Amino acid sequence: MLSLQFAMLSSEEKMNDKRYLFCIGTRPEIIKMAPVFQSLKRAEKEISILHTGQHGSVANDLYRFFGMLPNVSLDLRRSSNSLGSLTSALFEKVENALLQLKPDVVLVQGDTTSAFVGATLGYYHRKPVAHVEAGLRTHEHDPFPEEKNREMIGRLAQWHFPPTPRASKNLRQEGIADDSIFEVGNTVIDAAQWTLDKIKADSAELIRELPAGLAAFLEKMKHSRKILITAHRRENWGQPIRNIALAVARIVEEFPDVVAIWPVHPNPSVRDDVERGLSELSPSLRGRIFLAEPLPYPALIYLLDLCAFTLTDSGGIQEEASAFAKPVLVARESTERQELINGGGAKLVGTDVELTLAEAGKLLSSEAYYRSMQVSQSPFGDGKAGERIAKVLGRFS
Repeated sequence: MLSLQFAMLSSEEKMNDKRYLFCIGTRPEIIKMAPVFQSLKRAEKEISILHTGQHGSVANDLYRFFGMLPNVSLDLRRSSNSLGSLTSALFEKVENALLQLKPDVVLVQGDTTSAFVGATLGYYHRKPVAHVEAGLRTHEHDPFPEEKNREMIGRLAQWHFPPTPRASKNLRQEGIADDSIFEVGNTVIDAAQWTLDKIKADSAELIRELPAGLAAFLEKMKHSRKILITAHRRENWGQPIRNIALAVARIVEEFPDVVAIWPVHPNPSVRDDVERGLSELSPSLRGRIFLAEPLPYPALIYLLDLCAFTLTDSGGIQEEASAFAKPVLVARESTERQELINGGGAKLVGTDVELTLAEAGKLLSSEAYYRSMQVSQSPFGDGKAGERIAKVLGRFS
């Protein structure tokens, strides 16, 4: 259900002439902000995009795909991978950009360091902050540091756009006023549906643009069942990712008609962990696991639609999979996307090799069990969240 405040807005209300700044820097942020950008653009609003620079070429490809080129792109030139180094670099450079772009409203998405910094600086400079995908909580330490980033943004934002009733409830329990909360659905569903429609309209073009090795692998294995693997969470670095790799190895060993595609996070230590987890496989088994470089978003959506199910620690993929009725095995001990767990579309398996193998085995062996994990409708939205957010901002900002 949409919030009462949103339902009361008239469809004839006109958006004013505020300047909107999107403060985004990672791949998921770009994807989830694209529907908001497109909706504001259709309303002919003045928009600036600040790319905070965490993801490089992958981000540039996404910006082009969605037609939302940045006005300012930061070059962080980090000397270390520490959160302190990232946060301090962002505070200085984002503030300079904010002073240059002079927005009236700052928009941030989700739980990244760039979202936290953008919201904080918006508050410092007395610019109202809109938080897209607000209210997600595990009420635990992990995901680290994302859980605390979301909580802190919740103390800074003027408009909160939770995707689900559960997220709205979390905000109210933390003292956020009802008239600041607008339950709109999750923009990731908008983006995924839009992208899949674009792929279906020209699938041949997409296949031509796949990395050559992956295209050849998919052609060779076109009669095999496919599983999509991703793992990147900081809390899974090291042995947990090795365990995920071991579980994948056990799955392909037990099911000869199954292959796995794993776009590996660009962090070299993550790739090393994956390789170590697969190191004892025979050449024939290893040949059924394709380790890809990070893929363009359309290619990832194509694979998600193609696969039988996904094993992931990504929050975004949990949501995107639900849009296509794909079962999800969540490689985490908890998730802030509990709605999919409650709806039966996902199972928490952590990085436990035996539990992952058992749940994957049930999905691959039992048609009835597989169907039981196919949600009939995504609990995260109907593909119109971006429009709703633009309308709320136009009414109140």
